[in-house]
Amino acid sequence: MRIAVLHEDRCQPKRCMNECYNFCPPVRNGVEVITWREDDKPLVSEPLCIGCGICVHKCPHDALTIVNLPEGDERETAHRYGQNDFRLFRLPVPKERQVIGLLGANGTGKTTAISLLAGELVPNLGDWEQPGDWPVVLEHFAGTGLHAHFAALADGSVRVALKPQYVDQIPKRFKGTLRELLARVADAGRVAEVVDELGLTGLDQPLAKLSGGELQKGAIAATLLKEAELYFFDEPSSYLDIEQRLLVAQRIATLGAKKSVIVIEHDLAILDHVTEQLHLLYGEPNAYGIVSQPLSVRHGINSWLGGELREENVRLRDNRIEFLAHPPRTGWDAEPLVSWPRLEKQRGNFTLTAAAGEIRQGQVLGVVGGNATGKTTFVQLLAGALEPDSGEIELELAISCKPQYIMPQADLRVGELLRAVEGFDEHYLNVELLQPLGLEPLMEQDLKSLSGGELQRVAIAECLLRKADLYLLDEPSAYLDAGQRMVTARTIRRCMERRTSSALVVDHDVYFIDYLSDGLLCFSGTPGEHGLAEGPFRMREGMNRFLKRLDITFRRDRNTHRPRINKRGSRLDREQKAAGEFYYPD
Repeated sequence: MRIAVLHEDRCQPKRCMNECYNFCPPVRNGVEVITWREDDKPLVSEPLCIGCGICVHKCPHDALTIVNLPEGDERETAHRYGQNDFRLFRLPVPKERQVIGLLGANGTGKTTAISLLAGELVPNLGDWEQPGDWPVVLEHFAGTGLHAHFAALADGSVRVALKPQYVDQIPKRFKGTLRELLARVADAGRVAEVVDELGLTGLDQPLAKLSGGELQKGAIAATLLKEAELYFFDEPSSYLDIEQRLLVAQRIATLGAKKSVIVIEHDLAILDHVTEQLHLLYGEPNAYGIVSQPLSVRHGINSWLGGELREENVRLRDNRIEFLAHPPRTGWDAEPLVSWPRLEKQRGNFTLTAAAGEIRQGQVLGVVGGNATGKTTFVQLLAGALEPDSGEIELELAISCKPQYIMPQADLRVGELLRAVEGFDEHYLNVELLQPLGLEPLMEQDLKSLSGGELQRVAIAECLLRKADLYLLDEPSAYLDAGQRMVTARTIRRCMERRTSSALVVDHDVYFIDYLSDGLLCFSGTPGEHGLAEGPFRMREGMNRFLKRLDITFRRDRNTHRPRINKRGSRLDREQKAAGEFYYPD
């Protein structure tokens, strides 16, 4: 079976010489494999295509993907968007009183699967020319676990609640306050209960003025308040700090004991903690996705990290992601790069106090702590964007920053933006960043056309391209899928080693921080009122300090050595707390 996909956002017929058509061997022999649409973009006939891949390599904008798949049963096609568009094979099956997880790369169909199961799309079973038809769907899934679910969707007897992926779009659809939004879903008593459970603030602020974290918790609260039989949570941990993620995970797990729940999540620690069964999604991003058979959570995540799914005889990726039982933590014997005395900074009603500390040459330090406890303010103090009220930082350093929120300001293509970086090095871009960050297909695209994950990768590359003594990266894992996070962590470390530079990385993904960091800066305090920065600490001491405040413990998986959250009150949890080892014991 052959799949031909045209990436609409990359295809630029006015800026090419029709290489896909002119170099196609069957076309040159008179076979109409490629024809033209009214907008001058190509259409590829999959039955006539010989799968040589010449058009893919000749296209100057990487706008075509041709994939040869083993012969398979076409009945497994759940949905296809168009002739040369994305298709999804198979679907996950909701289970009563269980939390099911979906894990896979961006662009492999997780959100499509949720839309189909939620009834937002009716499966067309591969026939893109006809809208989905419920009688056909029910006949197709007869005798399977999905038949009852689709029958209930078709007759309207199942209620569905969906927490969307992009919560930053909510203010564009609803102009009121968060309190008004929640009041449309449930009565005041239930709203007050969920508000208290999730620690929601800013209830009377317009949605447009809320932070990403408050919008995320508001969207989760609205979903929890709905009366439904099936709940979907699409990336519920985005914008949330570690404590908030655990709180939301516990609330979802409680809901899953009574209802059917499906969760898409890229934070592997949270996914492992909250789900009871897992489906992996694999394939070619933005071309096709295949939903695996259900797996145990531990086996599913370990298979994903290992890069192969033996049950289905497929490779998920070319490389393994390996955690070490005792990762080397370097940089502690080097000379100091920058030091600071005790600092204080007042911003409105918020006060940040930072204990004296220093960063050594070549160190990569993770920065952990709750939202609104001053992490970004501290980064801005080091960067010189803010002046401390007391204390002084003597900086004679070249500093490169990646901000938390990324908004493309210029009408530029990605390649133009990166090549405009001061001191741009083409060799460094090609060797260190282009392939690991997946930038090659994006170089000719406009910045304003990129997704959140694509913008994030471009912003990380822009930051790392600048020659600097100290790199400050604020939440670089946001919007990235689990695989991209690990590759990005490895890329940041390698860049620091190549340049003998140091980095501060603010993030809330424990896997990302564990994989990346030599030590930690720890933030505590009352969100929005007072923050305290302490450290840097060596990794073990820092994580023990941080996790003790959260009252959670981590262990290492016995096969992959990845961090795993212990269930509260379990034997390991009790033993580690008694020993004061909140971060995996030796």
